[in-house]
Amino acid sequence: MMLDTKSLNLSVAQVMAIINLTPDSFYATSRSHTTADVMRSVERAIVEGATIVDLGGYSSRPGADDVSTEEEWRRVKMGLEAVRSVDGEVLVSIDTFRSEVVRRAYEEFGDFIVNDISAGELDEAMLQTVAQFQLFYVAMHMRGVPQTMQSLNLYEEGVVEGVVDYFRTRADELKAQGIDSRKIILDPGFGFAKGPMQNYELLTHLSSVMELGYPLLVGVSRKSMIYKPLGLTAEDALPGSLAFAWEALRAGAKIIRVHDVAPTRQIVDLYNHYNMA
Repeated sequence: MMLDTKSLNLSVAQVMAIINLTPDSFYATSRSHTTADVMRSVERAIVEGATIVDLGGYSSRPGADDVSTEEEWRRVKMGLEAVRSVDGEVLVSIDTFRSEVVRRAYEEFGDFIVNDISAGELDEAMLQTVAQFQLFYVAMHMRGVPQTMQSLNLYEEGVVEGVVDYFRTRADELKAQGIDSRKIILDPGFGFAKGPMQNYELLTHLSSVMELGYPLLVGVSRKSMIYKPLGLTAEDALPGSLAFAWEALRAGAKIIRVHDVAPTRQIVDLYNHYNMA
């Protein structure tokens, strides 16, 4: 077994380390192309305090190239083999919207968390596959596909209401397909089918999403919503990423998905200390 997600404790905030197995993810430093690269990234993430490592074989940045299922699985399999060689107990998340990748990963490596940018809407077999294997499932809010999502950011009811209404309906569908409500995690999808000010509005009102009663995963690390208003690049966006992570924690987020584990671990630990004062 790769891991046992029974050890996933969402009563306290967790740090999820981003390990991209793609050549075109927006933040170049996060890319790991070989088994040795992944092993080094995983070792560092664990030492620095990550409790989950998130492997992605399909870039979901705006306008990213499409890749075949076979190529995505080749990358994910390489990543899983590397993780297993480093630490067979670390919690693993697989960032995929394809049920075939989930099925192959489970049959070969065992339990893990599914991190789906489409909340099951890009593959009609995804929800039943997750239910069959009784996996934890992160459902993210997005419209369209990575190649088109940024043109789909008009919300008649406002972005916060749009996201909340979507999750209210989608969570019911996840449960109807057999996914255990205790294994559902929601991701508001910062930067996915949302403009800069919509991202800020959503972060400000994150508590509205929390009110649905599911744990939240927040991923804002080094995204353009942080660096573009400052006239910077993703390479310069660590301070802003940490500030936004703190805001997400204040709103109740339980998983912070990041490129920079060590400083985020400090933020999470400091927040916990502050919150107990």
